[in-house]
Amino acid sequence: MSTDKTLVCHPSGGDLAISAMQDWRIVISDDATDSERYAAEAFQKWFGQATQSTLSLCTAHENTNATSGQVTIKGAAVLGDEDIEIIVESSQLHIRGGMPRGILYAVYQFLEELIGIRFLTAAHTYIPDASALTIPCGIYTYTPPFSFRWSYYRENSDAPEFAAKRKVNTVTDAENLGGKTQQQLINHSFHWLVPFGTYGESHPEYYALVEGKRDTNTHGGGPQLCVTNPEVIEIAAESAIQHLTNHPDVANISVSQADTAAYCRCEPCEVLNEAEGTPMGSQLTFVNAVAERIEKVHPHVRVGTLAYWYTRKPPKTIVPRHNVQIQLCSIECCTLHAIDNPACEQNQAFCEDTNAWGKICDDIWIWNYNTNFRSYDLPFPNLRSIAPNVRYFLQNNAKGVFMQANGNGLTGEFSDLRNYLMSHLIWNPHMDEQAVLTEFVNLHYEAAAAPILDYIAFLHDNAEARNLHPRCFPTPAEVGLDAESAQTIFGYFQAALTLADKPEVRARVEKAAIPAYKAMLVAGGDMASQKRRGLIDEYIALCQRYGMTHAAEQQAAEVYFEELRSQVVNFNE
Repeated sequence: MSTDKTLVCHPSGGDLAISAMQDWRIVISDDATDSERYAAEAFQKWFGQATQSTLSLCTAHENTNATSGQVTIKGAAVLGDEDIEIIVESSQLHIRGGMPRGILYAVYQFLEELIGIRFLTAAHTYIPDASALTIPCGIYTYTPPFSFRWSYYRENSDAPEFAAKRKVNTVTDAENLGGKTQQQLINHSFHWLVPFGTYGESHPEYYALVEGKRDTNTHGGGPQLCVTNPEVIEIAAESAIQHLTNHPDVANISVSQADTAAYCRCEPCEVLNEAEGTPMGSQLTFVNAVAERIEKVHPHVRVGTLAYWYTRKPPKTIVPRHNVQIQLCSIECCTLHAIDNPACEQNQAFCEDTNAWGKICDDIWIWNYNTNFRSYDLPFPNLRSIAPNVRYFLQNNAKGVFMQANGNGLTGEFSDLRNYLMSHLIWNPHMDEQAVLTEFVNLHYEAAAAPILDYIAFLHDNAEARNLHPRCFPTPAEVGLDAESAQTIFGYFQAALTLADKPEVRARVEKAAIPAYKAMLVAGGDMASQKRRGLIDEYIALCQRYGMTHAAEQQAAEVYFEELRSQVVNFNE
């Protein structure tokens, strides 16, 4: 078991023996909220399974002996939304957390760190025998450094109860799960601020001038806006203000570019961009103008914009208004190496821009990329860069991190492991990532763990030895796959399948093996037609068995399967 610690302990001496808690009660307030009651019920369930004890649950009014022998679970208004405070005494246990989510996170952190339970996947919780455990008495506290945490996997959106266990605070409004943060993901928004369907025909001048023509392409949420047009500023501000009036609980709103490089090249826009040395010159001027108007009506709302692609470089002189958020996007970065690795030239420009933004803005957010959008299930060697990247973001005063992965599919390469690792690290960036990874593999794959750990080491060592720098749309060759490496990878998983000695473990290994089949199909070299047909059939069967919906960000799984089946038809011909 990993011994990594998140909670900060202020010891008071002595121990709490779990064996002495058999007759204790779990006590909640008479007016407990949905999240407090859910937290108490979660404690009752999981603590009982780990200790073979059943603690009764009651309200303070129903509790006739309030002096000893109880677990008090209660939200605390004096704590931050997600802060944790656990007071361990030999005869009492107080679990407190901020509201609405902190109390639930406090219970889960107690169960994980002090009891040893591991919430590995939505379907797999590791429960140790903790009946003989002792816990040092003291006060245990924790405040998460990121207020916005999103490990973007469908495992979380499909099972919000599991997302709460992983302390991902962005996927559900359910009150019993503490709801989600009021901070919205900063994202593309031009398409609804100044809708092309409303204004495109009557006012083409509202949209980007590209190569002498007003853009009409709506791909990627476009067309981009002419951000120096005064009427565009007013319409965008009015749209944003109306949205905020209709949604009074949100903490921020996006005023940000479309996902296309066709930004406006009209003379006023270009004058600003040339003077500021970046297209962010006109963009940020626009965002500041809209933010100024928003502040007059909604003074407590922040206005977020992407520093993405052509706008990532900050302007020479223009700075964000005090109510503007900057969300940096690392799409150009190498995913194999840590972003701040000085030996990786590909990442240096992003570091320079991040440092420059940090000097002019105190409200930085991060959009980081953690999958192969070209092929979700292709082996993807970035497990070694996740932790140092998260720590780099923290060192540069980021307030939230969106770890984008294959959020619209369930069978991306190691989606279970990656979700576990990412959610751990954006909750506590200082955890030992190798210990977390190794523990997951050992607990989840059990007897089959050794060859899977060997595969992970080989995949990364192979890419590093070839001096590769894959981004988030890599080809097989760009992640180090050729006939020899694909066959080596396939061998690791065949060995793992042989070692899987339980039906549930074999199912987990089969799901993890899908990328090994993919590697063989796209890089396995020449092989007999019959062998290839067999691999295609086995690959499709595994993908369907484990719920693959998308083979890539923009490709449905069934479409890809048909492409593969057509290969089989051609072979038969």
